[in-house]
Amino acid sequence: MSIQFHEESNTFILDTRDTSYRMQISRYGNLLHLYYGRRIYDVSLDYLLRFQDRGFSPNPNEAGNDRTFSLDFLPQEFSTDGKGDYRSPSIEVENGDGSFIFSGKVTGHRIYRGKYRLEGMPSLRAAEGDTVDSLEIRLEDAESGAAVILCYSVFEEKNIIARTARFENAGSDTLKLRRLMSATVDYRTADYDFICFSGRHTMEREFCRMSAERGVHAVGSSRGASSHQFNPFGIVCEKRADEDCGECYGYSLIYSGNFLLETERDQFDQLRVNLGINPKNFTFVIEPGETFQAPEAVLAFSPDGFTGLSHLYHRIFRDNLIRSPYLHAPRPVLLNSWEAAYFDFDEERLLQIARASLDMGVELFVLDDGWFGRRDSDNCSLGDWEVNRRKLPDGLAGLSQKLHAMGLKFGLWIEPEMVSEDSDLYRRHPDWCLRAPGRPMTRGRNQLVLDLSRRDVCDYLIRVFNGILDGAQIEYVKWDMNRSISDVCSALLDRDRQGEAMHRYVLGLYRIMDEMILTHPEILFCGCSGGGGRYDPAMLYYQPQIWCSDNTDAISRLKIQYGTSFAYPVQTLESHVSVCPNHQTGRTVPLKTRGVVAMDGILGYELDSTKLSAEEKALCREQVKRYQEYYPLIAEGDYYRLTSPYESSVTAWEHVSADRSLALISLVLTDRESNGAQQYLKLKGLDRTAFYRVQDRDGAYSGALLMNAGIPLPAGLLEYEALQFTVRKVRDAE
Repeated sequence: MSIQFHEESNTFILDTRDTSYRMQISRYGNLLHLYYGRRIYDVSLDYLLRFQDRGFSPNPNEAGNDRTFSLDFLPQEFSTDGKGDYRSPSIEVENGDGSFIFSGKVTGHRIYRGKYRLEGMPSLRAAEGDTVDSLEIRLEDAESGAAVILCYSVFEEKNIIARTARFENAGSDTLKLRRLMSATVDYRTADYDFICFSGRHTMEREFCRMSAERGVHAVGSSRGASSHQFNPFGIVCEKRADEDCGECYGYSLIYSGNFLLETERDQFDQLRVNLGINPKNFTFVIEPGETFQAPEAVLAFSPDGFTGLSHLYHRIFRDNLIRSPYLHAPRPVLLNSWEAAYFDFDEERLLQIARASLDMGVELFVLDDGWFGRRDSDNCSLGDWEVNRRKLPDGLAGLSQKLHAMGLKFGLWIEPEMVSEDSDLYRRHPDWCLRAPGRPMTRGRNQLVLDLSRRDVCDYLIRVFNGILDGAQIEYVKWDMNRSISDVCSALLDRDRQGEAMHRYVLGLYRIMDEMILTHPEILFCGCSGGGGRYDPAMLYYQPQIWCSDNTDAISRLKIQYGTSFAYPVQTLESHVSVCPNHQTGRTVPLKTRGVVAMDGILGYELDSTKLSAEEKALCREQVKRYQEYYPLIAEGDYYRLTSPYESSVTAWEHVSADRSLALISLVLTDRESNGAQQYLKLKGLDRTAFYRVQDRDGAYSGALLMNAGIPLPAGLLEYEALQFTVRKVRDAE
């Protein structure tokens, strides 16, 4: 098995194909972290633990006169709280006596075949052909009766370790859980960089690298969703690490709500990483006999730089997380009505746009916001999910029939989690939204947030939207969420349980998606939250693609899609060609470039097709044809970032087939200099000894040459101009 327990040394041995993870039960019952990194073959790693008498680092009672044993500097697998470790803890719990102490000691473990299971939350699963073993370690606090069960699943061939923690109240007092990390990892040194993906609405997941300095550096979200501002994914890496070399550790949380990812460089230059639910405003009351389940963390290690780490996450999310039957199916090329018409449309206008899109090669027409209630602006009607018959006299079913008669599939925009104050639903059920009684409300986009911690609200949404989905022929749904959550207070939760509201909201959301998305496998669902405000692994569990950003400017998208690619497969990234000047930035970019950038994901269009010239439609038709030809390569091939948009005047990327026989290379020139130096693009992922033909060039070149010397770029490229070409294997080495 990939998991073993060595009794003589009290060591837990977790091995994937290329990596190793080691933990040891100390002589006093604490669970210590020993090693995570390249595959090793040693069992006992005692020599790595250094015991010293350190001032102001107290010793647990059971250590007696042994001043060399202190939790303040020993590397822990799951840290105690209130017992002499002053670093950021894995857990905070208020005991029945009012104290904040948890001293977890190992009291048992079990090892078994297969993947552990989480109830009510998305998680990885074992795929066909995978070898997956699991370990559970029980840590008990003898005084309170509380226990934490640490769960690990090792995906041997995929070099992935999944982790979670479950809190149990086995005592007689009511406990209040204030913090529970899904994963804690202690490093013996802190000579690392930390990489996170920060941003804002319309500029999500920008690459941000910093040195791990003294103190705590925390990123996360308290907005109710994983957020535009930070993503629940980060990297700890060697300072020398780049795309191709250097040790890199990845941390990803399968969760869609408030999260925390923090690094702490302590007084002894050790590094701790914590990942889990954000403890801000979080308190969960745990009665005797009750449990609390943390979401799942996905850990990966690569000695081969950022690219190697990205490939690990791309494969595990693609093969072991996404459940949609569309995962390996070609995605239809769509045209979305939002930037074409916004709220100003009727059925005839929509049909005109749809009819004109046929000349572009479009396969699916998506009706965005504005089809229900009195929705002529974003100030009203969310919650009133009845068709506006003034705009659509024959309803959704009638519009769908007319689109299908043209040869187009039909898609629909929805925003189930929100309600407008100016709506019949709010007037009937003002207590159904999150709001603190007696306080003025905070509005976002003139809308409030429905309280999904309530079962009756979830039941209502499931019934209403299943009725919509079953009432018309709908092949695609865009699920949106257009504000951050505030004023968190639930009318059905007691005063001392309001700290549970946000996590219960997320659980309610997952229940709705279980009852809507998983029960309609014939529909392709696309996630959205003002674009990329909820681009996280948990959403991918339900929705195989996510609208990457509300920013459709191709040049802005280079950075957005670059950052997204570090963790998320290209086939999850929906990207559209829009009009110029762009609606967000005012920038004008050639239509070819817009197509090349959008093809770095799931290609679609976000424009008024009736305003395109015949020449522009023909170019779109060629884009669609080329995209469909290379879709298997784009969706299933290995992805390489050839240059960084932060460091180079050329942003380039590459898709390579699994057998390394075909590559598709794309690039955009973002900064043209007059009389500039000759630039060369070095390829990646090819067979070094094979020979390849580069599109539009004579002769054959070895993979080694193309990767080491590169390809000279045309000197005549203009600013914002794109280039896309293939490299095909023609023969093996002679």
